[in-house]
Amino acid sequence: MTLRVSILGSTGSIGRQALEVVSRNPGRLEVVGLAAGQNLDLLALQAREHGVRTLCVQDGLGDALASRLGTGVKVWEGDEGICHLASLDEADIILVALVGSRAIPPVMAALEAGKTLALANKECLVAAGHLVMGLAKKTSAEIHPVDSEHSAVYQCLMGQDRGALHRITLTASGGAFRDRSLKDLAGLTPEEALKHPTWRMGPKVTVDSATLMNKGFEVIEARWLFGMPPGGIHVLMHPQSLVHALVEFSDGTTLAHVGPPDMRIPIQYALSHPQRLPGPPSVDLASVGSLVFFQPDTARYPCLRLAYEALEAGGTLPAVMNAANEVAVEAFLGGDLPFLGIQRIIEEVMEGHRIVREPALDDIMMADAWGRREARRLALNLGGGFA
Repeated sequence: MTLRVSILGSTGSIGRQALEVVSRNPGRLEVVGLAAGQNLDLLALQAREHGVRTLCVQDGLGDALASRLGTGVKVWEGDEGICHLASLDEADIILVALVGSRAIPPVMAALEAGKTLALANKECLVAAGHLVMGLAKKTSAEIHPVDSEHSAVYQCLMGQDRGALHRITLTASGGAFRDRSLKDLAGLTPEEALKHPTWRMGPKVTVDSATLMNKGFEVIEARWLFGMPPGGIHVLMHPQSLVHALVEFSDGTTLAHVGPPDMRIPIQYALSHPQRLPGPPSVDLASVGSLVFFQPDTARYPCLRLAYEALEAGGTLPAVMNAANEVAVEAFLGGDLPFLGIQRIIEEVMEGHRIVREPALDDIMMADAWGRREARRLALNLGGGFA
């Protein structure tokens, strides 16, 4: 049986790796829809290579893309278009590889249509986890996590008694600055932040790895995906990035998921589940010799603490935290904010927010917009003043 996939965010890091997975599994995986932003050259190349006839780009670029591909191609634009590709009739599974809270509407559209969702976007569960999981339950849509850590937990829990689940531990590499002294952090550059020691990821996720905000997001995601309270989700530093998660049960048993730091593996499993298609060689533990774990340093990684605080508070605070982080990371990557300014902006925006305790989607989107405005104001007014 061939599984038909619609990929949202096909020109990004996850989208490109997903297409590699499709290419090495002919007859098993087929692409029927592609959505991207403004990288028309790459999107057109992907469409030609995979014979895709339904595409989406950002508003105003549809004609330019269509002119590159000729007749017989349907090109959609903007929010309407991406939600259409998220609920495409001919698609069996929707891979959402968009970055940021803009993924929330297409995620909801996919679930509303009862599609199987391969979820590579963190922010939709961070900002609107209760709504996303509630809709998935209502429509009986499956969610296959693509993050390596959540894919690991998902696999460790298969066939297990969920009532005996005691604790989930997510591992973190520590990002590009894990071996730098605290006094060096203030002057670190975007170029340095993007040199991740083990993973190949997009720029925002790579910076989030350096602040450990990505792990904070993953803690919140795990709360929704696996129904665990905040106290049952822990983080361990693991620089080798070989053990992706550990799942502990009430009888004292711990299951660990081990694999190479290669995102194509969890992408492939999310697309082919429950099948296991051929992949790269497994980890040679004898050559590794030993595996290293230690507790995260909250002085080095204050964003992890902020994520736990947002999860504990609930309501619209996680959405505001996510919005502030997106703006702050963008400012850092643009050279307008020092590295330590990311955490400072997030904390100040969170402190100034009045939480809506039981938010509807409109409340979440308004909180997101408010958080962005506040973060931009702080980045503009204070960006040069952070030390």
